[in-house]
Amino acid sequence: MLVDLKKLNLQEFLKYKTLYYDKIDFSIVKSSWDKLSTKIKLPFVIHIVGTNGKGSTGRFLAHYLHKKDLKVLHYSSPHILKFNERIWINGSDVRDENLEIAHKFLQDLFEIELLEKLTYFEYTTLLAFYLSKDFDYLVLEAGLGGEFDATNVVENNLSLITTIGLDHQSFLGNTVEEIASTKMRSCDNKMLIGYQVFPEVLETAYKVKEQIKQQRNKDIKIIEVKEFDKYELNPKFATFLKRNLHLVIACLNELKIPLDLKLFDDTPLFGRCQKVLKNVTVDVGHNPLAALVLANEFKNKKINLIYNSYKDKDYETVLKILKPIIKTITIIELEDKRIVEKEELEKLIKQLELANNKTIKIEENEEYLVFGSFLVVEKFLTLIGYDGNS
Repeated sequence: MLVDLKKLNLQEFLKYKTLYYDKIDFSIVKSSWDKLSTKIKLPFVIHIVGTNGKGSTGRFLAHYLHKKDLKVLHYSSPHILKFNERIWINGSDVRDENLEIAHKFLQDLFEIELLEKLTYFEYTTLLAFYLSKDFDYLVLEAGLGGEFDATNVVENNLSLITTIGLDHQSFLGNTVEEIASTKMRSCDNKMLIGYQVFPEVLETAYKVKEQIKQQRNKDIKIIEVKEFDKYELNPKFATFLKRNLHLVIACLNELKIPLDLKLFDDTPLFGRCQKVLKNVTVDVGHNPLAALVLANEFKNKKINLIYNSYKDKDYETVLKILKPIIKTITIIELEDKRIVEKEELEKLIKQLELANNKTIKIEENEEYLVFGSFLVVEKFLTLIGYDGNS
């Protein structure tokens, strides 16, 4: 590499990092953590794995811990508008100067070979580890998977399992059981299982427990959250968010932290079934599971869908699920090679007999849902001039 990575600030450095890859080499991030672990002490690690609901579950939990005057870092991905969203420290997105301090520390610690090989996600995970040193809690959201995810390079004290379904099959497996197994094998000590659509997820949990016992000689504990209407939660939260909250409450009970439901009410949930205008909801979901919860959220209503999709996502199933609530659909233009061809999407919209709007126009007396990916939400928010603080 011609560029000296040890001389670049973080923003420039990340431009040289691989965002997407065809296979995972866990040894690189493990070697890096082996070095970093001699310099810092991590807090109590709560690892969140699943297909849907990781971001909101992590934010509910981190927000509550912060409100209880505990030092907490919440690591999530990807971001919507700004990189700093990925690392949330004691109630706020990380500041640029703190990122640069962590970046400089890693640049000085790692030899150039490691700096070159680490992917974007691996490097930012290591930044989060450094920034969480000496805190009380690290709430760590897995990226693609579980067992070989960069976040799993550290031992977790507690694993929270959100809803699991089909997604990222090329990395995780072709069935719900295979995907659940890959995710759950990241558990090191104790597993709390939240709301599930597929019964095989729970069956898999006990199979994984036996595998871990045989292969690692560890007897992990499994706790199932069985009641998802036990607590009276703020009605402003969507049904699926309330389910995620029940998992968080089970976690707090396990940690023996006193419960005060009102502390959840002002949790910032950027991009998660969020009203950004009085008649516009945005959601960063992108798979059939996310479509199912949104179809339920808007049942008996008709919405104007502003949509696009990655080509490797099951967008046909997504639109079939959402069809009963769709009044019109508008494809939001995105410049990214991973996005499905517009002609392909238009062909599907015609097959499903959905009314196709050609331009985005927000009318006062209409309801809108912006959905399909982080990129879709980012583009829409940019178009309306939303900065995340409105």
